[in-house]
Parts: sequence; C-alpha cells; structure tokens
Amino acid sequence: MIRLSDHFNYRRLLRFTLPSIIMLVFTSIYGVVDGFFVSNYVGKTPFAALNFIMPFLMILGCVGFMFGTGGGALIAKTMGEGRREQANQIFSMLVAVSILFGVLLALLGMVLIRPAAQLLGAEGQLLEDSVSYGVIILIALPAYVLQYEFQCLFATAEKPKLGLGVTVAAGLTNMALDALFVAVFSWGLEGAAAATALSQCVGGFLPLIYFARPNRSLLRFTKAKFDGRVLRKACTNGSSELMSNISMSVASMLYNFQLLRYAGENGVAAYGVLMYLNLVFQAVFLGYSVGTAPVISYHYGAGHNYELKGLLRKSLVMISGFALTMFFGAEALAKPLSGLFVGYDQELLAITLRALLIYSCSFLFSGFSIFGSSFFTALNDGLVSALISFLRTLVFQVLAVLIFPVIWKLDGIWISIVAAEIMSVAVTAFFLFGNRGKYHY
Repeated sequence: MIRLSDHFNYRRLLRFTLPSIIMLVFTSIYGVVDGFFVSNYVGKTPFAALNFIMPFLMILGCVGFMFGTGGGALIAKTMGEGRREQANQIFSMLVAVSILFGVLLALLGMVLIRPAAQLLGAEGQLLEDSVSYGVIILIALPAYVLQYEFQCLFATAEKPKLGLGVTVAAGLTNMALDALFVAVFSWGLEGAAAATALSQCVGGFLPLIYFARPNRSLLRFTKAKFDGRVLRKACTNGSSELMSNISMSVASMLYNFQLLRYAGENGVAAYGVLMYLNLVFQAVFLGYSVGTAPVISYHYGAGHNYELKGLLRKSLVMISGFALTMFFGAEALAKPLSGLFVGYDQELLAITLRALLIYSCSFLFSGFSIFGSSFFTALNDGLVSALISFLRTLVFQVLAVLIFPVIWKLDGIWISIVAAEIMSVAVTAFFLFGNRGKYHY
C-alpha cells in the first residue's frame, strides 16, 4: 500500500495517481455517452441543446471541486501535522456544508435556467430542449456536487482505487440507462438527462455510505461543529478550482454565443464534440493533479522540502509525456471521433474535423497550467492558484475569442483556445519561478 508519507519515484507516483486519472477519464467518457446517444438517436438540435446548457449546469455543480480540492489540501496538511481527529472533523463538516450548498444551488438553477439560456441566444426548439434537459439534471445537483467532491477526497483518504470503483459504477449506470432510455424506450433528450441524473446519485451517495461506516481509510464521518474559519480556509484553498470551472463554463457560454453568430447550430454542435474530447483528454491532467495534491500537501505540512522538489520535477516530466501523447493521439483520431458523433451530416462533419485538428494543439500546453494551479492549491496558496486558473480559463480565453474571430472568422474561435493555453503556460512558469524561495521546492 502506498502512503502519503512515502518517498515517491516515478513508478510509485504513477501507481498512486493512476486510479485518479482513470477515475476522471471514465467520468468524462460516461458524460460523452449522453452526447453520442442524443446525437445519433434524437437529432442535431437536441445534441446542440445538451452542449449549449451544459456550461450553466457545470457552474452550479463545480462547487464540489472547491470543497474537494481545497478541503482535501487542508485535511492532508492537518494529517501531515499529526492531527488525525481534527482532520476527520474538517472532513465531516465540509461534506455536510456541500450537501446544503447543492440543495440551494439546485433551487437557484431552477429559477435561472430559462432566462440564462435566452440571454445566451437560445430560442425556439433549442431553448425548449436546453431547459428540458437542464431541469432534470438540476434535481440531482446535490449528488453531482458530492460526486465531484469525493473524487478528490478518496485520494486524500488513501483510497484512490475505491474512488475509481465508485466512478466506474456510476459510469456503467449512465451508459446502461442511456442505451435503455434513449435507444430502446425512445425517451429522447429527457431520457438522456434522467440517465445522467441517476448515475450522479450513484457517484455521490455511495461514498456517503462508505465514510459513514467503520472503514480502513484515513477518513470517516465523526461529530463536528461548524467552524467558519476552517470553512473559509478550505474555500480559499479550493477557490482556484472553483474559479477554473466557473471561468471555463462562462468561456464556453461565450464560445457558444460566438458560434451561433458565425456558424449557427452546426457550430454549437461541433464545439460540443470538441468539449467531449477535451473532457476526456484534460481528465488525464486533472486526474494526475488531483492524485498528487494530497501527497504534496502532506510533505509540505511535514516540512519535507526535498520531497517537494522531487515531486515538482517529476510531475513536470510526466505532464510533458502526457501532453505529447494526447496531441498526437488527438490528431490521429480526429476523423473517426468526428464521424462517431456527427457522421450523419457532411457539412457538420467537415466543420468538426477542422476544429479538432486546430484545437488539439492546445493539449501541448494545457496540462502545465492545470498542474501548476493544483500545485499551489496543495501548498494552501489559494490566491496564486486562483490567479492561474482565472487568467487561463476566463481572461485569456475571453479576450482571444472576442478578437480572433474578427480576423479569422470561424477558425479564429478554434485558434483562440490554443492561444489562451500558450499564454497561461507563461503565467504558470512565472509563478513557479517566483515562489521557489517561499515554499522551498
């Protein structure tokens, strides 16, 4: 068994992070299943609607990442300092607060979903389909928040393989129900939404049962009272991941708005295929970052500066390897992946294929910023982490997507994503270099 306190070489680091990587990749793949069944069995407009409203839903659900990453860093640091009971109290309080947040955000989403879709340019059938899909997903939002949170906290509990098992169970539930509800029962877009909502309940509620019972992990639920200072610290730590997801969703809304102007529903549908590929490939970077975060936090809390240096150096090497693999993989698979989702429409297929060939260049750069932001979260430096995420996912992307289409039209939208990732790598390098003396890595 690999422990947070161990010395990590490349092999041990990969073994420890691999379950988190597979877990998030699998989560992304089963999210893609909705798109596959809706596109091929329901139609192009419902497929565009699903992808159109998804950024709004992710803004509400990503609070789970804030509690998971920020809370996980604080819990691991507390354990590294030898305070195990306090770590369990922090864990218990954060899960309870996240459930409350999930309920409140679900109610807020019900009120805002239609005006938000209208504000972003949806009308007619695209608007109605977006609202129909979104309302069903919002019913399960508390479970969605918990699912995100526990994906991070299983690694902190030294049980990444168990987290993978829960994710696989949720994913298989979604895939099976998508096939049943959409392909067999012909329930359309609503069937796909119901399949996703039920799978999120599996991913969010099964961990509640596990941690509520005696278990062999580092964490379990215990009696804990509300501590505003601890909650504020956890939220500050995780603010970068929250900002990253919110900013990414806001940017996606802007992309959809621009695509409706330059290419209509075909552009939104093509962007949906890009986002599916992006979810799967970026999950490798995110999974590695989630897996290494508690290790970094533990050794930081224990004052093991030599381990911090080694973890950073090895991680940059591994991120480089992942980046090259995903770039060449995306270029090679662009045509079959495009055909899998939109092969029934030649005009849409041509737009999607060109978009993927340009967009895949972003994989050469994005992993460094994702890991850099996570690295500072693990060091309990939420401010620097948030700055990296905010600049990467909102400022750079928004500026690029507003400017580049004026010059290169539709191609400018795809190029803007690559340009934003290049700028974010420069910012990440600046912060890593500038904070060497402060954190001794």
